[in-house]
Order: sequence, then structure tokens, then C-alpha cells
Amino acid sequence: MEKEEKYHLLTEQIKALVEGETDSVAVMANVCAAIHETMGFFWTGFYRVKDGELVLGPFQGPVACMHIPFGKGVCGSAWKRRETILVPDVEQFPGHIACSSLSRSEIVVPVFSQAGEVVAVLDIDSKELATFDETDRQYLEGICGLITM
Repeated sequence: MEKEEKYHLLTEQIKALVEGETDSVAVMANVCAAIHETMGFFWTGFYRVKDGELVLGPFQGPVACMHIPFGKGVCGSAWKRRETILVPDVEQFPGHIACSSLSRSEIVVPVFSQAGEVVAVLDIDSKELATFDETDRQYLEGICGLITM
């Protein structure tokens, strides 16, 4: 199955999973599990904005960094810029925070509240270089738009 077809089916699955659910942690847990299981990424998870920093939320994969400052690393930069960041080679990203030496490429997508504030970021890592492209960006931004907090 091609990547775009997988994402299309994944998006429909996530719409059904989150419909009517009001608990944000439950939503994040099922969203990251669905993405991780369907796409087979190395690490898939959320960092939540809490007390002026990003705090580890639901995830799938090996242990991860628990706190990330505003503007630091890929996750903190996506929060600060309020935009998705695609990193083909994490070693080339200034200030990259290496939670795992196995991570080679990354995409981070901000999650916005209904008021337009960044309330979390979706962080996905791959063991391969240049895994993520505009298809990933488009679909993952759409999925994050389904999450209401």
C-alpha cells in the first residue's frame, strides 16, 4: 500500500477514534498508537505544553526525553515557530536534542487549541535519513487538526 493511501485510511480511522472523546490524553494515546502501528515509525508521540515547557505525553517507542524547553530542539522550535518542521538529518539541525542515537530524521507538528494556542506537538522519529516529506506534513497536520484540546 502506498504512503498516501495508508495516510488516507489512517485519517479516517483517527476521525472515528476521536469523535466525541473529550479526554485529551486518551485522544493523544490512541492517535499516536494508530500512527505508529500503521506507519511503522521508530518513535511516535506527543509533548504537551505545561508550565512553560514541553512535557512528555503519550507515545509509542523507546524511552524519551521528558522535558523540552521552549525554542529548544526540533520540538521546542516547532512550538516557538508555530509550524511543522521536517528534518531530513537530525545531525544537521542546530541544537537537536538526541533522546535516542538511533533517530536519524524527524517531523514535528504543532497541535493548536480552538483559541489558536499551541497546546502540544506531535513528534515522529525515523531510523532512516529523509523519511518525511510533504505528504507526511499534509496528512499529519490534518490529523493534528482533528485533535481538540
